[in-house]
Amino acid sequence: MRLDVVTIFPDYLAPLGLSLIGRAQRAGLLSVHVHDLRDATEDRHRTVDDTPYGGGAGMVMKPEPWAAALDRLVEDGRSAGAGDRPLLVVPGPGGTPFTQSMARELAEEPWLAFACGRYEGIDERVHEHAASTLGLRVEVVSLGDYVLNGGEVAVLAMVEAVARLLPGVVGNAESLVEESHEGGLLEYPVYTKPASWDDAGTVREVPAVLLSGDHAAIAAWRHAQRLERTARRRPDLLAPSATVGTLADLDVRVATAADAPEILVLQRACWLPEGQLANSWVVPPLVETLDDVLAALPRWTTYAARVRGDAAGPGRLVGSVRCRLRPGAEEVWETGRLMVAPDLQGRGLGRDLLALSESLAPPSVRTFWLNTGRTSEGNIRRYKRAGYRVVQGPGAVEGTVDLVKPRR
Repeated sequence: MRLDVVTIFPDYLAPLGLSLIGRAQRAGLLSVHVHDLRDATEDRHRTVDDTPYGGGAGMVMKPEPWAAALDRLVEDGRSAGAGDRPLLVVPGPGGTPFTQSMARELAEEPWLAFACGRYEGIDERVHEHAASTLGLRVEVVSLGDYVLNGGEVAVLAMVEAVARLLPGVVGNAESLVEESHEGGLLEYPVYTKPASWDDAGTVREVPAVLLSGDHAAIAAWRHAQRLERTARRRPDLLAPSATVGTLADLDVRVATAADAPEILVLQRACWLPEGQLANSWVVPPLVETLDDVLAALPRWTTYAARVRGDAAGPGRLVGSVRCRLRPGAEEVWETGRLMVAPDLQGRGLGRDLLALSESLAPPSVRTFWLNTGRTSEGNIRRYKRAGYRVVQGPGAVEGTVDLVKPRR
């Protein structure tokens, strides 16, 4: 990757020669070129700014030096084989917020150029020159909701965030996956030796789970810590569903026709793995239409579980279950279409929805019944843990098994 930076303070960018970014340059993974804007001026005072039209405080950076600097930058880069033209990034408080996602996108670019403004900013016509005359893509990017003296600090931060994503810059690539903001969450707490630290009389221990050697338990603890830390420090990063732990965290009510389209989408998402396991896509939840879902609502009591909504409207549908007395057999309570959104599976919501269904059975019920795919070994295990047993013989639907549990 080639990086060009135009500034009136070239020495400000000296830290790019340090640490991992400097090492990457020496290894040929990254090429950084810093240009002094004043070298593109033509007067003896090397003037780069003037008073703003329309009045107001401060000074504005002149268009002529910037146009000349960018023209030369593009010409030099092309001559060096960097490509046809760079993506021009202009740091500024009025730009698109810089995020980890943007850093990943920028890391895919072969050539980036940064224009470091000062004073009240760069004459807007420079953006027009870059886009129209030079044919550059121009992105104004903000480091945050505050004002700096110039773009150099922002460029240092952006270059480090982008460059470290390049292959070979960071030694352990796995560390890039587990960092803050990857996956939309903050990073979990980290610890090193000693396991027990005597802090002037206060003993501080490393969490026992990290010493257990149980990799599944460690992964679960770290994920929980990321959620808790993000919810406490940066709740704006969390999707509303991210903090869902139990059915009590959701808005659960009887489904209506308005819920049917989302129920259809959710059941297709949840039964897709069943079709893969059965090596057949002729599975009722996958082949049903919206009319089929609507037709089932009067025949079953269907519950919709949603993330709690706000003034903008209801939250996302993330779970559902339907239940009823078996027609002609008031002693049997049927549970069907038990489903939880894939991103929330493993949190016990399915168990809670099953318990909800069973709790609604009238006193006449002596047997709980449900049905799942014959090849769905995971579902069968979970239902067995809930007290169900497999009924011998074919299930109610081809390719399925029935499971029953006596009411106690």
